[in-house]
Amino acid sequence: MTMDGTMLLTVRGLSMKFGAARALDGVSLEVPAGSRLGIVGPNGAGKSTLLSIIAGQLTPTAGSVAIDGHDMGGVDEAGRARRGVARTFQIPRPFAAMTVLDNVLVGARHVGSPTRAAVEALEMVGLTHRANDLAGSLGFLDRRRLEMARAVAIRPRILLLDEVAGGLTDSEIPAVTTMVAGLAEAGVTIVWIEHVLRALLSVSTRLVLLVEGRVAIDGEPSEVMASDMIRRSYLGVA
Repeated sequence: MTMDGTMLLTVRGLSMKFGAARALDGVSLEVPAGSRLGIVGPNGAGKSTLLSIIAGQLTPTAGSVAIDGHDMGGVDEAGRARRGVARTFQIPRPFAAMTVLDNVLVGARHVGSPTRAAVEALEMVGLTHRANDLAGSLGFLDRRRLEMARAVAIRPRILLLDEVAGGLTDSEIPAVTTMVAGLAEAGVTIVWIEHVLRALLSVSTRLVLLVEGRVAIDGEPSEVMASDMIRRSYLGVA
């Protein structure tokens, strides 16, 4: 059951080929509004490809993505952003010569009151004190914060997170998990792919294991983490 009875995101039979290589093979998911969905899997399992298709950055070979039951076929990345779909990337690439605030304003340009949205996003990720600094001067954790702020500035309903804890030190990871948990508490639906399992498990209430482009397991985090399949395919334990 959902928080408000709404099935926000529906993925049906997604397949994706790059030449002869198949990145996704019939992936189906239902994501209720208010979910905290974590997605795990070995490298090459199709995790980032899945996010790119949901965000409208890639067109699948087969299958469909729906928001609130409306098929997103033919709706591009900007159109999906206007419907509340935002995404972060594994490697933050801010506009280094622009200020932190101006970077976030780029993301907020399609919403009402973009300056207010940008300021609120910086407050949410704890980056207000760097608003007038050049983005190129930020350290890695603050670049992660900026990447998150640029996504949050569109006031998303669905936030697609791609390895936002990757590359952080043990002492820096709680800053990211606190940000994500705060967004979830504010009602943003979270779909998060991550290799740093302790970060992912601290927030997620549901876990999906992707293996070779297919959904291998979909269930409660404790159930998925205890499975033999995740031990073999993801953790490398016989």
